Amino acid sequence: MKKYRLTKIGVSALCGSLAAIASAQAGSMSVSGGATATWTKGSQTTTGNPIGMNSGLTFKGTGELDNGTTIAYTLTHADKAAYSVGSIVLGTPSFGTFSIGHATGGLGIGGYDDKMPTAWEETWGTGLTTSLNLQKGVGSSMTVQWSYPLAGQTLKVAYTPKNDGAQNNDKATSAAANANLKDGVDVVLDLKPVDGANIWIAGSRTNRHSLQNGVLQDNDDIHEANVGGTFAIGPVTIGAAKAVEFTGQEASGNVEYYNNTMYGVSFNVNDDLSLSVGRFEAQKKIRQVYSAQMEITSFQAAYSLGGASFKIAKTDGDDLGYSNAASAQQDLTTIAMTLAF
Repeated sequence: MKKYRLTKIGVSALCGSLAAIASAQAGSMSVSGGATATWTKGSQTTTGNPIGMNSGLTFKGTGELDNGTTIAYTLTHADKAAYSVGSIVLGTPSFGTFSIGHATGGLGIGGYDDKMPTAWEETWGTGLTTSLNLQKGVGSSMTVQWSYPLAGQTLKVAYTPKNDGAQNNDKATSAAANANLKDGVDVVLDLKPVDGANIWIAGSRTNRHSLQNGVLQDNDDIHEANVGGTFAIGPVTIGAAKAVEFTGQEASGNVEYYNNTMYGVSFNVNDDLSLSVGRFEAQKKIRQVYSAQMEITSFQAAYSLGGASFKIAKTDGDDLGYSNAASAQQDLTTIAMTLAF
């Protein structure tokens, strides 16, 4: 009899615990994934085996709290057990949306580093070795962002206590990583003045100091800006943007200034086939001397067939790595097959 009562109490306690756990769940979690196989062939480089493959999983959690606040969590688990995106988003009914980014580069000005329309990848993202510098602001560090709708437009303010590019686990800090960098803030105004148009004005400032010979000395802060837009007319989307970065470093051998200009045009032939052409120009300055101007042009096509898509990119690069050496002139053809699950 005692054994029966003890068993009954244990089961009841377990059921109560499970109910408590279930009621504490904020929402639901879904998983999607895919795999991409590529064939890459280029000039001025040793190809070796041209076959490559990448796979990944994306976890998305969504839900709603009692006061109407929506919640969302995204984690993209890329190939070889590394992840490129991690964020928590709280969307309040009255006070805007709050996001916490795990050094993903997607918050603040980092979400606008290259928004040109393409059929597949960014102009510089098809496999060329570019050594390109993109204006990320505070987005590459542990960052908190607040965004608020204003008469159909969106204001975004992102802040990091230390713009050191570190990725911290819970209950951890970045300690002395990149000691000369301090806090930073990004401000973005995202405008949609008419249907099909998107214009953005973004700026970033990172405070910094320099430790030289054991003495703390002032140094110029890092300033970044990105201004651009895209416009869709039926199946055609065009875009252009300008991004700059003043590093605040004027000592011999340091880069003082980066300048990026980008253009793109895409054409959706039908629901399955899309074409695009894009161009990216980049230059830097070291001690009042400008580097060679890097120029990348990419022609792309993508065709979707249900859960599979086939893509091709023909990309030409001049003065890659800001160099005018013969080896810095390359062309690359990449063919890809992607399966989505």
